[in-house]
Amino acid sequence: MTDSLKVVVTGASGRMGQTLINLITKSEKLELVGALERVNHEWVGRDIGVAMGGSELGVVVSEDPIEVIANAEAVIDFTTPTATVEFSKFAAQARAIHVIGTTGMSEEDLEKIKAASFHSVIIKAGNMSLGVNLLVALTKKVAMALDDEFDIEIIEAHHKHKVDAPSGTALMLGEAAAEGRGISLSESADRGRDGIIGARNKGSIGFASIRGGDVVGKHDVLFASNGEQLVLSHNATDRNIFARGAIKAVLWGRDKQPGQYDMMDVLGLN
Repeated sequence: MTDSLKVVVTGASGRMGQTLINLITKSEKLELVGALERVNHEWVGRDIGVAMGGSELGVVVSEDPIEVIANAEAVIDFTTPTATVEFSKFAAQARAIHVIGTTGMSEEDLEKIKAASFHSVIIKAGNMSLGVNLLVALTKKVAMALDDEFDIEIIEAHHKHKVDAPSGTALMLGEAAAEGRGISLSESADRGRDGIIGARNKGSIGFASIRGGDVVGKHDVLFASNGEQLVLSHNATDRNIFARGAIKAVLWGRDKQPGQYDMMDVLGLN
């Protein structure tokens, strides 16, 4: 029988962190060995189970990623770009699997993540759900099939606490549409419209972001031409879908060689 995979969860007090911890502690294939939070967070030094309002789990929340990750086989990370880049260095040193659900990274951040992947398995995705990754695959196929007489717009909605826009998932969908069209997203993206902006640029890929309430995540990809519109859509109503995807990813990465992977690899869609 294979030993349980020793996992550290970063951002332990957050919505995703707590969801992950709940699922990991119920899994026979995973063992929670660390919970990380930012320096001076009120949960630091407390048992993570108690901090979450439950019984003791025997794992104390720490602010020291070097010590905690050194004893882990895997890190699941939904935090901030700056924190994720730092965690990637420590995961690489420990040769630990690093599953990254953090969004809003810059090109410089991505280069640092790439450097870490020479020493560790990194599985990074703007969205970990099965449905969304199927939506990405479909978006690429539809963009390939329809010419630029069909304008592409990506509309995303999230809860009022989300700090980055467009969402990582929206950018994944934009990249898929651009690949299908054989163009560069960086050159074709239109991320903001306000005031007198003139007519739409042919071939551009538009983004619209909505923030409000407790919306978990909704993404529509609109292909609009004269006389007809096609909409591909995904609506997430339960945060567990992202956590389950991350757990699937970390287990998939157990026997893989160092490198960068995504959920398409995990799901066998690449």
